Amino acid sequence: MVYFMELQTAIVALLVFYVAWNLGANDVANAMGTSVGSGAITLKQAIIIAGVLEFLGAVLFGQEVTSTLGTKIANPALFVTTPQTLVMGMIAVLLTAGIWLQIATARGLPVSSSHAIVGAIAGFSWVALGIEAIDWSSIGLITIGWILTPIISGAIAAGFYSLIQHWIFNQPQPLSQLQEWIPWLSTLLLSVFGIIVLPTITQPLSQFLLTEGKLNIPPHDITLFIGGMAAISLTLISWRQLANSQIDNKIQGLFAKFQVLSACFVAFAHGSNDVGNAIAPLAVISYINQQGKVPSDQLTIPLWILVLGAMGIVAGLAVWGKKVIATIGENIISLEPSNGFCAELATAITILIASRLGLPVSTSHALVGGVVGIGLVQNIKSIKFATIQNIAAAWLITVPISAALSATIFTLMAIFWQ
Repeated sequence: MVYFMELQTAIVALLVFYVAWNLGANDVANAMGTSVGSGAITLKQAIIIAGVLEFLGAVLFGQEVTSTLGTKIANPALFVTTPQTLVMGMIAVLLTAGIWLQIATARGLPVSSSHAIVGAIAGFSWVALGIEAIDWSSIGLITIGWILTPIISGAIAAGFYSLIQHWIFNQPQPLSQLQEWIPWLSTLLLSVFGIIVLPTITQPLSQFLLTEGKLNIPPHDITLFIGGMAAISLTLISWRQLANSQIDNKIQGLFAKFQVLSACFVAFAHGSNDVGNAIAPLAVISYINQQGKVPSDQLTIPLWILVLGAMGIVAGLAVWGKKVIATIGENIISLEPSNGFCAELATAITILIASRLGLPVSTSHALVGGVVGIGLVQNIKSIKFATIQNIAAAWLITVPISAALSATIFTLMAIFWQ
């Protein structure tokens, strides 16, 4: 029996790597598509940067989302007497997500892995235990988040791009205006990143200083100090680079630097949130095999599972990520570093707000919404609506297709599992 469970875990681990591979090939374009499209970095540089940041985000901050996906959507209490039914369902979820993401990636469509996972969990749960096995209130909140995400991101990107156009590009001396705006841009960019990442780091650091050094420094003071020093450093470096720049368009050259930083933030945030889409089923199966029962509330995710998911994401990005990066980066509108920076910053802010509200939204939605928002301000005719239609169609069909495919796979597994 123990050997069977170990073999089952090993097979599921391979499926997790397969799903994470597809997730990396498809979803990581969210982080780097606009940077490549605007020419801020090359495709090779994007793959390296995204790989490192996605890996760190997944390993360091991937616990909470994984736990949520593993214990929500389907009602674990209904599987208490039949935990192996939940195991079969999670295997069906992995197969469904991997198949659909691979199809979408092959067609260059930036679909949402969150859509695929949520639809797949709902699909097998319905077949296994009926409609009451699905937490419809959670599904409703998630759906509202999916609808609002591109709208909010588009509005933020459009507003921020309009401000940059008015206060920098449309001024008589745009270069001088940019010099005055550098401290504010630095503070804004680092604040968005710091609000998500630093509290998680400074809380244990504050406790360590109190225990070992007898220094009672509140975590928020450490956060403000680190953020302030980083903003000052980025401002000074940006001023120096602007003064020493030899390129013709110094303004776009500096925005290219800022855009790379915003892309790094999106990549890190994506890794911390979306790795759960790949590894949550394995975490549930591993828990059931070890504890002999269904997880009821919170899951403690083993480090090896987080690392496995992160490695799969990086591998998929390196091998298959080029096509989807091109779709977001070049095929919606033509991007420059300044508007690419606005799109990525809007994406980061939108995901941050959703995270604070506890809504598992789609990074794909946020970034595409940001790019379209800029296109509406810049020139509505510059938007390639044919691409938008294809992307929207992929979004709309992902949940029902994933649900149907998961239900079918689960039914077949139940027949042969007997």
